[in-house]
Amino acid sequence: MERQTAYVNLAKWFEYLNDDCGYENWSQYLITKLRNYPVKAGLDVGCGGGWFTRAFARAGYTVTGLDKSAEMLDFAQAKAIEEGVRGEYILGDIAAMKLPKRFDFVTAINDCINYIPKNKLCSALKNIGGALKKSGVFLFDISSPRKFNEKIANTVCADDREEVTYLAFNRVHGDEVTMDVTLFTKRADGAFERADETHVQYIYTEEEIALALEKSGFLLLQTEGHLGEDKTQSDRLCFLAVKK
Repeated sequence: MERQTAYVNLAKWFEYLNDDCGYENWSQYLITKLRNYPVKAGLDVGCGGGWFTRAFARAGYTVTGLDKSAEMLDFAQAKAIEEGVRGEYILGDIAAMKLPKRFDFVTAINDCINYIPKNKLCSALKNIGGALKKSGVFLFDISSPRKFNEKIANTVCADDREEVTYLAFNRVHGDEVTMDVTLFTKRADGAFERADETHVQYIYTEEEIALALEKSGFLLLQTEGHLGEDKTQSDRLCFLAVKK
């Protein structure tokens, strides 16, 4: 069976399968961070299905979502219409494109940065800087090396529900993480249909991110664990930086 690229098949199921990850508390944590700055218009890089994009919009921000998965953006737009949330969505890869307008803030949440290859990280950060006004805020996170090496490496993740079964076969090679995902989705006739896709992420240390931010024209203000946890014990690192 042909194996697709990331999120071709998973897009319509992603938010459903992640309904236990605490999106509400997560979004409020991010909004609390943004409230400390006089920002109004933002860009949500790697917006995926748009959960955080919609949350920022409901909080009163004008937000544009950017993602390189057309399938994810289709879901995001449909979900925004369904929930009556206004927002613009752009198809594109932040590592390879410059935005025509500038924003007060940029976010990149839930592993977006981990999907950027190491040889493209500085290009992506410089493009993000180019999309920000002077002193604009950049708020983002990564999955930590601890998570990949201690919890993800050489494991199989499974989620079996009535409508869909999700399997991910995870391998770590150096600083590259490959996740072969298989979905079995229930059709109208009751039979299940199989689809396969591959996700590749990259392990970044806090020091690597800090150095790349400095090289790309940012001042790093804060790094902490998920929702303010101790970063040495957290599966996720959250960074707050401003454009110099």
